[in-house]
This record gives sequence, structure tokens and C-alpha cells, in this order.
Amino acid sequence: MTDQFDARKARAAAWFRELRDSIVAGFEGLEDRFGTGAPGRFEVTPTTRADGGGGLMSVMRGGRVFEKVGVNVSEVHGTLGERAQKAMAARGVPGMDRDPRFWASGISLVAHMVNPHAPAVHMNTRMFWTPHAWWFGGGSDLNPAIEYAEDTAHFHGQMQAACDLHDPGYYPKFKAWADEYFFVPHRGRARGVGGIFYDDLNTGDWEADFAFTQDVGRHFLPAFVPVTERRVNTPWSEADREAQLIHRGLYAEYNLVYDRGTKFGLETGHDANAVLMSLPPIAKWT
Repeated sequence: MTDQFDARKARAAAWFRELRDSIVAGFEGLEDRFGTGAPGRFEVTPTTRADGGGGLMSVMRGGRVFEKVGVNVSEVHGTLGERAQKAMAARGVPGMDRDPRFWASGISLVAHMVNPHAPAVHMNTRMFWTPHAWWFGGGSDLNPAIEYAEDTAHFHGQMQAACDLHDPGYYPKFKAWADEYFFVPHRGRARGVGGIFYDDLNTGDWEADFAFTQDVGRHFLPAFVPVTERRVNTPWSEADREAQLIHRGLYAEYNLVYDRGTKFGLETGHDANAVLMSLPPIAKWT
């Protein structure tokens, strides 16, 4: 199984890098087209993992459209520690006690916007492999501080379009999963207006599951860019900014307490700055 998947791992890792490049270009294009002053640009930093592998952390701060946005891509490998082995075994991954090797690659992004009317957004897609199992996961969700129904409808429409290319049952299933996953129990509310979320996707057809994961990535810019274009020049008040900062506090709480990717990245020794790049630049609690 190891040899069989070498080419597939390389294809997946190359795709995540290609998707990263297209999103970075799209976001810098928004910076060029809107606002005044110097357009923001990504600062790119290589990341490493002591046990094996690394990636690229691309972060833009203080842009005309994006107050802070990170787009990370990684390809890591090694041996899972005891706690991570137990977590994988609890999810039904076989053989972790006998052979705890793993490989993972993916892209992860979080954008926090300047204008409070422009929603924050998250997207990630990934592939995970062990000698005994493989799967894909990911999704995207919209996180407005000030919600507009038409923005929510547009974003969900693009997520549904990605799903419907593969299985008409995917969107209702993965939308419900996102609603459950991106819920903040100690606040009794969702962190945003949802989207789609899926994990442990292994239908037995690697090509089909990879193609679906690619389409989730391809639909991200069409889902997010038009919403940003619609809101980027909306006049905003200090009350709007206050609402944005308080909502960012909710986002930070979720990512630090519940997010599976944050926990896995820190547990497996990945670059802490890359793992925590999702946190907002400024947030507020009342």
C-alpha cells in the first residue's frame, strides 16, 4: 500500500500547492483593485517539522482589504506520538499501535478583513495517509460579524455546486456536519453562517475522492471573492468595528479550544506560528 500511494501523495501535494498559488494571486488581486495606499502583499516563510516535512506559510498583514490573512500549505510525515495514535485509533484508523507512521498534506487559510461588513472566511482541504488507511477532509465556512442573507446564500450556493458535481447527497450531509462542527458549545452558538465540512472521506475510490476535494478548492474563490467585492467599500461605523472585534473573540475561542486541525498541528510538532496563523490580529472580549 505504501508504494501504491507514493504517486498519489505527490499528486495531492502538488494540487494543494497549485491551489495555494491561485488563492494568493486572487487575494493580491483584490488588494490591487480596492482601497487606497500601498496594496498588501504576502510574506512567505518556509516552515519545518522536526520529525519530517514542512511547507510554506504565507501571511499578509495590514492590507487594504485584508487586515490579516494566512494561506498555508504543508506536506509532513513521520511517526505519530502516543496521544495522536490514540486519537487516530479512536476515530477507527486500524493498526496505529503496530505502525504509527503517517503522511499528510493540505492547504489551510483564514482571512480577517478590514471592513467589518466583509466576512471572515476559512477554507482547508487535506489528504491523510497511514500504512493502513487514507482519507480526505476539508471544507469552508463563512464568518460574518454583520450577516447579509444574500452573501450567505451565494457562499452556500458555491459550496453546493462543488458537492453536486459528485453526489447530490454530499451538500446536505456536509452542510449539517459543518453546522455541528463549527458550533461553539460554551457560547451556545455557531461561529458563523456555516458552509461545508467533511472528514475521513474514503469511498474506496481514491480518484473520485481526490476529484471532489479538488472541486471544493476550485469553488472557494468563486464563493468568497464576489462577497468581498460586494462589501469591501461599505461604509462602517465604530459600532460595526466593535461588533467585528467581539466576533473575532468568538472565532479565537473556537480555534484554540475545539478546532481539530489546531490540536493536531500542535500535537505533532508542526511550526506553531503556522498552526496559529488563523488567529485574528486584534480581537475583543466584553
